[in-house]
Order: sequence, then C-alpha cells, then structure tokens
Amino acid sequence: MGDLAVTGIRVVPANEASVADLEAVFGTRGTPAACRCQWFKHRDRDWQAVPVEERAANLREQSGCGHPHSPTTSGLIAYRDDEPAGWCAVEPRTAYQRLLRMRVPWAGRDEDRADDSTWAVTCFVVRTGFRRQGVSRALAAATVDFARSRGARALEGYPMVVRPGQEITWGELYVGSLTIFEAAGFTEITRPTPRRAVVRIDF
Repeated sequence: MGDLAVTGIRVVPANEASVADLEAVFGTRGTPAACRCQWFKHRDRDWQAVPVEERAANLREQSGCGHPHSPTTSGLIAYRDDEPAGWCAVEPRTAYQRLLRMRVPWAGRDEDRADDSTWAVTCFVVRTGFRRQGVSRALAAATVDFARSRGARALEGYPMVVRPGQEITWGELYVGSLTIFEAAGFTEITRPTPRRAVVRIDF
C-alpha cells in the first residue's frame, strides 16, 4: 500500500502485519476489543452466541496476520511512525453475512447480493492515541488499490453522514464518515437514511 506522504502513515495488508500489531490496534477494552470486527460476519441470531475469545481467534485467522505469503486477508493495518495505529476491514461483500441482510446497502437498489466481485469496506478501528491524525482517511484511500489489485470489479462503503455541529460518538463512526470515502474517490449512489450513505467505485 505504501506511505502517504502528507500524513506519514503507512498502510499494509493485514497478513503482512504481526499478530501483536493487530492486538495493539484492537486493544483490551471497549467495543473494538469485544467485537473484533466480527459483527458483520454473523447473523443476528448467532452474534451473541460467539464468545469474545472466539471472535478474536476468528479475526486472527481471517486476517492472516503473521503470514505475509497468504493469498488472502480480511483487512488493512495502518502504521504511524512505525506504531500500529488502525485497522480497516475490506473483503468481498459476500464475506459479510449480516451485511447481505441489512437494509442500508440494498434500499432502492437492484443488486446481485451473491456477486463476490463487489467488495465492501465495513469497519474502521483507530487505536487510542492516534485518532484525528488522518488514520481512517489513509485506510479508506488504501482500500481502493488493495481491492482493485485483488480482482474486485467494484468497491462499496456504507458511511455515516456527519453534519457540521452534529454530535457523533466515536463508536457510531466505525463504518467511516462520508467525507473520508469521498476523499478516496468514492461516489455516493444512495442515501438510505438521513445519516447513512452508500458509496461506490467501479473499476
């Protein structure tokens, strides 16, 4: 993925990062530590049944961290000054069971939900101490070349719409903000709710 000169942030496929770096980003407290980027991987009825330890193990397996020659990975890791700073989930859209059943991606669209050539950006995690430093913006930008290089036909995101002066908790922004996707070249294609957009790039 390379370095982004403006921000000094380096982004790599997660399998090129170590397990220790992945663990540093997700931490031991709060929503990221509990979820481990597994919410979109499960249907509603299955989510609560998966223990946190199993979620963590699933993420390690899906990401392939520590296995640089792995042909697949489920996301990207960002570094700032060689410190692990953030994570972004990006995979074929079909990898996310819950996403395939949610209203937001599909409202007003006639899409083949089984099309695995369309990829999705579903989640951002920025480590405490590295927020508001451009990490999410760098990750969103890196998803474009990453998905295209892995054979994606299109790439989508489902961000929050943040209005000036509007209070948005950090937890709500796990899907990213509309502005970071627009800066990465995504185009808004639908607005299913006043606070959620669907954005897309076709390659």
